[in-house]
Amino acid sequence: MKKLLPVYVLLLTIFFSCSPKINKVVSVGEVERIERALSSDEMRGRKAFTANADRAAEFISAEFKKIGLEQFGGATNYKQPFTMTTPKVVSTSATFNGKIIDAKNVVVFTSTPKLEVTEQSGFRKVAIKTGSNFFVEARKYIQAKENVLVIVDTSFAVNFNRLPSAKSFLFQSDNSAIFVLTDFIPTTYLVTAKHEINVSAATNVVGILPGESKKDEYVIFSGHYDHLGIGKAVNGDSIYNGANDDAAGITAVITLAKYFKAYKNNECTLIFVAFTAEEIGGYGSQYFSKQLEADKVIAMFNIEMIGTESKWGKNSAYITGYDLTDMGQILGKNLKGTDFTFYPDPYIQQNLFYRSDNATLARLGVPAHTISTSKMDDEPNYHKVSDELETLDIKNMTEIIKAIVLSSKTIINGKDTPSRVKVAGLTR
Repeated sequence: MKKLLPVYVLLLTIFFSCSPKINKVVSVGEVERIERALSSDEMRGRKAFTANADRAAEFISAEFKKIGLEQFGGATNYKQPFTMTTPKVVSTSATFNGKIIDAKNVVVFTSTPKLEVTEQSGFRKVAIKTGSNFFVEARKYIQAKENVLVIVDTSFAVNFNRLPSAKSFLFQSDNSAIFVLTDFIPTTYLVTAKHEINVSAATNVVGILPGESKKDEYVIFSGHYDHLGIGKAVNGDSIYNGANDDAAGITAVITLAKYFKAYKNNECTLIFVAFTAEEIGGYGSQYFSKQLEADKVIAMFNIEMIGTESKWGKNSAYITGYDLTDMGQILGKNLKGTDFTFYPDPYIQQNLFYRSDNATLARLGVPAHTISTSKMDDEPNYHKVSDELETLDIKNMTEIIKAIVLSSKTIINGKDTPSRVKVAGLTR
């Protein structure tokens, strides 16, 4: 036994010396390099559906390739393309039981230029009745994989007027949803609609690190790479660089991918995803969420605006929806002995839990939370041209990324499984 002891000690020494050190992988220099590239003027604000967003997607794809991540879902590269349509209304009309319905009470969600629908057209007739959660029900029918005629009770007249704003972008589909505000359900009807349809292409960027013993259980690390693009000049600057919102989150995602690839200690499969079109409705995350089974997602770490100090100062951040699962408690347990603290979201009134890219999966019960430091009641550069690299605390941002590494360890190695979301279904 005494003869074997030096060999055992030598093997342990070799093992630990080969393990990557967090400070070497998650370094201030590396974080600044990635952040600087994403928030540079050359990216022109990374507005969704533009060549500038494509440029950012190329950069993220190159980083994933350099790290050595695998492609998602059998893809041949890291890009997850999708198309959306922008329907511009030319005309709508509806007649129910021979009665003409005011055109303002007819809203059509469609990717089809011309519709003529009667009771013989095969549309399923449904109703949103008084007492229902109007926007939850409406979203369900808009996203349904079938043609539907939705009769909306007149008690929702005020909310009904907000439906047209949801039509700025639609996922391209062969199905249509017709909403009519009326106080009766027709037996006969004729609805016509004409639209000019514009098609736009966008892409998420996705890479995976397969797990060992739990390959079919997923942990997601995400952020959004799009921002506001070019706008009205302020003091000669018209580029909304989005350094904090959300180049900071994508910098974290890339850095985390680099660390976990080097560490290779994940029993669950890790998915690293950079979403597009968050700023205009969270469309990238909505599309991504349709590509996997929610029941297989163990946890989602969505990272949004971590480049500035939180209201508690350095070495701290908050978790949206903290009380809806026990994920925050798990992260806190894993951070014991460190100087870092995750707090519950202090801006509950702003409904942040359902305003970022975690929302789609959270509504399906996934413990999907956003980690942020943004002072939402007083963030001076939020959605301004002044949101640039120089306004960020890169050192503190690096510490936040390290805290995410440490706090997630028992989740990615399969020892802890966060509880599912208790309350879902609130509107964005």
